[in-house]
Amino acid sequence: MPRFTYVALDGRGQESTGLVEAGSSNEAIGQLRQAGYFPTSVYEESKGGGRDGKSARATAKAIRAAQPRERKNIVLFQRKKVKPKVLMIFTRQLATLIDSGLPLLRSLNVLAKQERDAVLKRTINKLADGVQGGNTFSDALSLHPLIFNDLYVNMVKAGELGGVLEVVLNRLAEFQEKAAKIKNRVKGAMVYPVIVMGMAFAIMGFLLVFIVPKFEAIFHDMLGNRPLPAITTFVISVSKLVQYH
Repeated sequence: MPRFTYVALDGRGQESTGLVEAGSSNEAIGQLRQAGYFPTSVYEESKGGGRDGKSARATAKAIRAAQPRERKNIVLFQRKKVKPKVLMIFTRQLATLIDSGLPLLRSLNVLAKQERDAVLKRTINKLADGVQGGNTFSDALSLHPLIFNDLYVNMVKAGELGGVLEVVLNRLAEFQEKAAKIKNRVKGAMVYPVIVMGMAFAIMGFLLVFIVPKFEAIFHDMLGNRPLPAITTFVISVSKLVQYH
């Protein structure tokens, strides 16, 4: 079977070289990715012309140097939470990848690459580092309480103990989806009362500022110095309070 020399990065970004036996270069790349590595250079040993690890490493560095560098933006205030919809999509995708037979670490690495949310992307990378370092997935999740609540962590822990992690993740995604729908319904139901209350306060403010002072002048012309009823005096006092404050 052919032997392939590779240069790859591990989950921590450290470079390593070695040999792997596979039927083709694609198969060799697949083996490396399943092992949690990110290959940057893979070539068959017999076709390498006797190149050693140093030349392979130099080739990999040249390839990375030719790639455009990402711009790093300085952010003074970074949010630490993730939107429920984004978290629900992540949970659903992770369940799908694990259910398809992909290892947990590999699934996290795949999701980290394609994640657009900056906060969740950093969190997924930290989760992958924790899993690669020997921690359980639930232990890694518990280190991020602002994103993964106790229910999420405990359900994942139960799934790990029962060997049904993908089933638990699917149920978590369904629960998050239903919770989001209920939240949206509550918000929708609250829109009409809020609009009515806002219009009521606006009308009341208009009456107190523009209409009541005119009635005060009319009452003064009609009654002179005679005292007004208590309720009328109270309304006029509130009107003056609103006007001058």
